[in-house]
Amino acid sequence: MQLKRVVVTGMGALTPIGNNLESYWKGLVEGKSGAAKITHFDASLFKTQFACEVKGFNVEEHMDRKEARKLDPFCHYAIAASTEALEDSGLLSSEPNLDRIGVIWGSGVGGLTTFQEESKEYFAGDGVPRFNPFFIPKMIVDIAAGHISIKFGLRGPNYATVSACASSTNAIIDAFNLIRLRKADAIVCGGSEAAVNEMGMGGFNALKALSTRNDSPETASRPFDVDRDGFVLGEGAGALILEDYDHAMKRGAKIYAEVVGGGMSGDAYHMTAPHPEGLGAKNTMLAALEDAEMDPSEVDYVNVHGTSTPLGDVAEIKAIEAVFGEHSYNMNISSTKSMTGHLLGAAGAIEAIACILAVKNDIVPPTINHFTADPELDPKLNFTFNKAQKRVVNVALSNTFGFGGHNTSVIVKKFNG
Repeated sequence: MQLKRVVVTGMGALTPIGNNLESYWKGLVEGKSGAAKITHFDASLFKTQFACEVKGFNVEEHMDRKEARKLDPFCHYAIAASTEALEDSGLLSSEPNLDRIGVIWGSGVGGLTTFQEESKEYFAGDGVPRFNPFFIPKMIVDIAAGHISIKFGLRGPNYATVSACASSTNAIIDAFNLIRLRKADAIVCGGSEAAVNEMGMGGFNALKALSTRNDSPETASRPFDVDRDGFVLGEGAGALILEDYDHAMKRGAKIYAEVVGGGMSGDAYHMTAPHPEGLGAKNTMLAALEDAEMDPSEVDYVNVHGTSTPLGDVAEIKAIEAVFGEHSYNMNISSTKSMTGHLLGAAGAIEAIACILAVKNDIVPPTINHFTADPELDPKLNFTFNKAQKRVVNVALSNTFGFGGHNTSVIVKKFNG
C-alpha cells in the first residue's frame, strides 16, 4: 500500500513564554526565560521555589466557569491549545467528515492537581469518604483527548499516549502513522501538563531532578553548561493538526511543514537515568531517519531533549555524535527547555512546534543561559548558545525522552508541494 503524505496545517501553544503560537515563537527567538518564583502555591519550604508557570491564563476565555470546574488544569490547557490549532487550520470550516478526524493526546501525569486536592480534603476530614463525583474523570490521563473530541465533535481515533516526557511525541508519531495508513484524514495531536503543584515539585525534588538555583530562577535551566544542576519544571500545552496531504490540498489549506519520519526505542537500562552512552537515543534517531528514508547529512537542526541534567545532556550528545558523525559539526543543536523549562508530557509537542517554525522561518531558536563550557562536550558543536541563528533549515529533528527509558524522535521538513 502506498503510504499517504502527512502535513501540518495548524498549531496551538500555551507555554511559560507565550500563551499562543505567535507569542511562543516570539519568546523563543528572543531567548526569553519563562522561569520565576512559583505563584500557584507557597513554595517557601521547598528545595526548589521556582518553575516555568503559564502566566495570565484565564480558563473562562475558553469555557464557562461551571464546565471548567469539571476539568483539571491539564485539560484546561489542552482545550486552549487544541482550539487555537483547529482555528489556525481552518479544518472544521471545510465541512470535513468528522468520523475521520481523531484526537491523540499525551500527558505524563494527567490530573495531578485534582488528585492532590481530593486527597487533601479527604485526609483533613472526619474520615467519612466524601469525594467529588468528577474526581476520577478529572484525573485520568485519557480524558483530555475525550474532551477535545466532545467539544469539536471529532469521531475518529481517540486515545491518550503515556510515556512520561515522551508522551506528546508519541502522540504525534501515532497520528502520523494512522494518517499515512489511511485510518484518518486528520488528527489533533499533542500534549498538556499541569504539575506545578506541591506534589509535583515535592516529588521531583525528592528525586533530586530539579535545579535548586533559587537565587536566579531565570538562569537555572542551563543545558550543556558545566554548572547545570537539574531541570526546571514547566507546564502548558502544544497542539498540532496533522492532515493527509491530499485532503489538505483539496480544501486549500495552508501548510507549515511535512512530517516525514518517527522513531521510538527503549533504553532497557534504568528507571530514571539515561543510558550513559545514549544507546536508546541513538536508536530512536536512527529509526526516525530510516522511516523518513533520509541520510543523516540531510538534517539541519536537532531540537534536543536537553533538560539541563548532568547525565542526560552528555548522553544525548554522545548519541548525536554517534548518529551524525562529522555532520554533527554542520548542524545546529539547541534546547528550547532553557527557555520554557521542562513541560514533561507536553514537552514533545511544543518542541515539535519549535522545529516546524524553525523550518518555516529559517531561524534556529537558542539554548540560553550558557556561561561556562562543559569539558565533556565538543566545543566545535554548534549549540546555538544564547542567541537565535538564521540559517536555511530544510529538515529538523526533535528528540524527547522519558523516565522508564522511553525515547522518541520525529522529523519534519520544508513543504515543497
